[in-house]
Amino acid sequence: MIDPRIERGTRAMLELRRAQLDAGARPLGWKLGFGAPAAQERLGIDRPLVGFLTDRTLLADGATVDVAGWAAPMLEAEIAVRIGDDGGIAALAPAIELADLDPPPENVEAILAGNIFHRSLQLGDFDESRADAAGVTARVLRDGEQIASTDAPEAATGALADVVRLTAELLAACGGRLVPGEVIIPGSTTLPVPVAAGQRIQAVLDPLGALSVVLSG
Repeated sequence: MIDPRIERGTRAMLELRRAQLDAGARPLGWKLGFGAPAAQERLGIDRPLVGFLTDRTLLADGATVDVAGWAAPMLEAEIAVRIGDDGGIAALAPAIELADLDPPPENVEAILAGNIFHRSLQLGDFDESRADAAGVTARVLRDGEQIASTDAPEAATGALADVVRLTAELLAACGGRLVPGEVIIPGSTTLPVPVAAGQRIQAVLDPLGALSVVLSG
């Protein structure tokens, strides 16, 4: 049984998505948040939360993002999953998500209704030879200095196959669906990194590739 707070919040998220698509946005896929056990414990939930992605927030590698006015800008280095025709994982790519944790995460329904703090997304090239995270490592560098790393990225996100299954399950229960060709970003491989104007951040997801973003404001 799905937590009623998650179901209500997910339905509100899907309504927001429909409004954006009706206004001309192109769907890209889905994003997960609060997949780490400690994050779920804080919110009293038993599964990650699901938000949506469109082309309106997709940026090129090396883009500059103005974070003036953001309350708590955070960067997440992620492993993006592309869904195949069979509903499983067809390819992996590096990804960067920027989020603004405002207000602080406390209310599950409000988090979902606000699309889990999402602000922007960068995607690298997809590697069709990879369908799991075995051997993938993650590093985050700020102005060339490493500030976070992991050689076990699924410890924070959960197994990527489970991420796909849980996403499809929740969407189906709330009136949505997971479509072949869509992208899922499963959450940060390391602890989310606080960022600020004037910084250049690079996410290196070996051997998938690397992305960078410049913060202004």
